[in-house]
Amino acid sequence: MEELKIVSAISNSEFVNKHRLLVFVVMSIVISMILVAVSMAMYNSSGAAQLDLSRPGYKSVRSQAITSDGSVQTYSAVGTISQSSITEFKSLLVKQVDKVKTVDAFGGDPLSPDSLGIGTGTTAL
Repeated sequence: MEELKIVSAISNSEFVNKHRLLVFVVMSIVISMILVAVSMAMYNSSGAAQLDLSRPGYKSVRSQAITSDGSVQTYSAVGTISQSSITEFKSLLVKQVDKVKTVDAFGGDPLSPDSLGIGTGTTAL
């Protein structure tokens, strides 16, 4: 009886040793599938799936999405560098820095819509 148990234990160990790469690949695929299933469940349950306009089903409403914020002025990435362009860049930078400094990062809710300036009618940022 004991010889049979020892032989079967050795044969299982030999199988794993002989097919170590195959076992590694199969286990990696299984683990990645489990992680993808968990992340997709979180994506769907959190409501982020309903906000994702890149999905093919939302192709018809993608053009209705607001893609620019009128309150944020951007600086052109193309052009010559002159004293006036540097002055313009600095003034735009100072405006944005002042908006960021007004937010209390260690306060109650620094990521609230009002603090981020995305609430209705607010211009905190």
